[in-house]
Amino acid sequence: MALPPWLQRQLRALLSLRGHAVLLAGAPGLGQYELALALTRAWLCEHPSGDGACGACDSCHAIDVRAHPDLFVLMPEQQAIDLGWPLHPVTQERIERKEIKPSRQIRVDAARAAVAFAQLSHTRPQGQVLLIHPGERLNVESANTLLKTLEEPPGRVRFVLATEAAHALLPTIRSRCQTHTMAWPTEAEGRAWLAAEGAQECPGLTDADWAACWRMAGGRPDEALAWARLGVTERVWRALPRQLAQGDAAVIGDWPLARQVQVLMQLCHDAMAVAAGGKPRYFDAAALPPVPAVARLSAFWRVLQQAWRTVEHPWQPGLWTEAWAQRTAAVFAPGAAAGAALHSCP
Repeated sequence: MALPPWLQRQLRALLSLRGHAVLLAGAPGLGQYELALALTRAWLCEHPSGDGACGACDSCHAIDVRAHPDLFVLMPEQQAIDLGWPLHPVTQERIERKEIKPSRQIRVDAARAAVAFAQLSHTRPQGQVLLIHPGERLNVESANTLLKTLEEPPGRVRFVLATEAAHALLPTIRSRCQTHTMAWPTEAEGRAWLAAEGAQECPGLTDADWAACWRMAGGRPDEALAWARLGVTERVWRALPRQLAQGDAAVIGDWPLARQVQVLMQLCHDAMAVAAGGKPRYFDAAALPPVPAVARLSAFWRVLQQAWRTVEHPWQPGLWTEAWAQRTAAVFAPGAAAGAALHSCP
């Protein structure tokens, strides 16, 4: 599949770099993984051009079928499964035996396997590539395992790291890479890509529906498509702020818990913006409920941040959603005290 125009522009710029390690950093939904994979394909391609990989050589085909001998993809096991990348045979066997669950962090054993891969001889003249995504999922131990190889890679080994939270990376990791800040698309090209891509995945959505998804995503195309997949339409978008403020979580009850926290944070963000005299970013101003006092919203924001840090814990989804629906209603209830947002939070 062809890269969107804003990623293609960035790929051309990245291909002119001469360093051995590139860090792609930016907000979620800007295409870090897609750009990292495109850069990897170009580095390993037998007939690359200034626009990237040829897409037709044996090397490109090997990447397409996830079997290139000179490519090591380092990512959490659950993400590797979702994206179709093979796991280490031992890890795959342990997961199938239910000895372990697919990790959402990059385990140190996987980092050690990446270091061992870098010590091997490359099979093709283009060298070897380690693709790490998302970089913020490296814990301290796995990040430290990679440091020496990242600083002084043996032979022709190159790294591309993609992250949606560069601040969460160890400074020693960041300092060993050339950082590329992800560019945002213009609204025109982002909306055009969204309509074309979304027509295949979410047929039947109108221009107004896509505009609502674009607004909820804050202008990030991948995020907008993710909201569309969850069933966000223009009607849902307009009704959602007041429904949440009234403790009605029926619309979001089937969403992943991370998305539920995200939409509550968006509501809180927009309410605080309006309370401070600004404009909302994610919702229409007319769709927002009456805005509580800033102190109450600030308290709510703090507990939402705590919820975000623990959202991947094995909560019981129904109880979790109901508890947060009650907390949200308490925050937006007329006359509620600021401390109401702090009580009984999961």
